[in-house]
Amino acid sequence: MFGKLKSLDDLFHEQLKDLYSAENQLLKALPKMAKEAQDTRLRQGFEKHLQETQNQVSRLEKIGKMLDVSLSGHTCKAMEGLVKEGQDTIHEDATDEVKDAALIAAAQRVEHYEISGYGTAAHYAERLGHTDAAQLLRQTLQEEQMTDTKLNDLAKNYINAKAM
Repeated sequence: MFGKLKSLDDLFHEQLKDLYSAENQLLKALPKMAKEAQDTRLRQGFEKHLQETQNQVSRLEKIGKMLDVSLSGHTCKAMEGLVKEGQDTIHEDATDEVKDAALIAAAQRVEHYEISGYGTAAHYAERLGHTDAAQLLRQTLQEEQMTDTKLNDLAKNYINAKAM
């Protein structure tokens, strides 16, 4: 998984690399999900989150520079699997409404993974005295939580009913 971890600082750096890899994989996946979404609100949500994800990558790069940590050279296997599941969803033989519901489910799995990762990394940063990094990580955490809430609301209040 990671290199040798001797301290919480080492673990924190590895978590940052994992998040960086995950976000970069998502940058490639989100345009495909937006293209496949039939519902205008869902498509716009994916497009908006793509812009947020670009900002989140920039924040991680800023943290890497602040801490003198190279974020490249690691592949987040969990995101690789989540993205593959999302791609499989795109190729399902389903009605537009059911496909949109499935895209939301796949996107929420991604969001929950990211929420977990950013929550953990923000805690580590705070614990290690990296206040600026913790603040940036919490900003991204809030965006991920808001995206999950929006996806949940769209699914519960609209898409899932259409899919029935």
